[in-house]
Amino acid sequence: MNEHKQSLLKQSSVSILPGLSIRIPTVGEILEDERRYYSLISSLTATPFQYMVQLDDMGIDFTTVSDYQLFMMLFPSFAQEDISILFGDLDLSDTAMYKNSQNDTLVLRSDKNNITIDELTYSLLAENIRKINGIKKDSRVPGNKEAKEFRIKLERKKQKRNADKPYESYLEKLVVALVNRAEFKYNYEQVNSLTIYQFNQSFEQINTSINFENTMIGVYAGTVDTSKLKDRSCLSWLPAK
Repeated sequence: MNEHKQSLLKQSSVSILPGLSIRIPTVGEILEDERRYYSLISSLTATPFQYMVQLDDMGIDFTTVSDYQLFMMLFPSFAQEDISILFGDLDLSDTAMYKNSQNDTLVLRSDKNNITIDELTYSLLAENIRKINGIKKDSRVPGNKEAKEFRIKLERKKQKRNADKPYESYLEKLVVALVNRAEFKYNYEQVNSLTIYQFNQSFEQINTSINFENTMIGVYAGTVDTSKLKDRSCLSWLPAK
């Protein structure tokens, strides 16, 4: 018998393992320290492509590192900090890398909580964090050695250029934009109680509706030929599956 999966619209957390769950924070909680929250979730869902400069500085070829190996490098240090916005009261500060004697693979282990994060658990963790926060996985891989070296050089320049720039709020801008649209039924006080998943779904739906309406205006005006559209999702106002 298949287990019924409850919609994320109705949940405040997602269970990954017995004893290990991901919280779905509210907009208000995230706005208290937006920069820190997005730094945390982007790091825990990052691919080696996104950490190419840091890995290169460590003498590691990022194309030889798996997503899980990068996670194992990053998570123990994050676990030393306050990550309660994502993991609640669970104290994972003792998390460390161990070798699984049963299959000779490396895993992350918190003895205090009797929790082992293997590659499958990591995949579920990252997948759900992405889904909750509307993050798309960056799976790009350079085609050859020259392309790899060029990308590292380009990314290094970009990071250096952006190092001294002040942080620009992402979520706050979206809140302001949506609250001031007639389709969005929440004011500034009410939006704070929405989970980030509910808020992101509302944003995506309003964006879909706007694209649909603009496309239909073009169709009726004769400026849009639907037979030539490569992306036909704009022909429906319903959310994409």
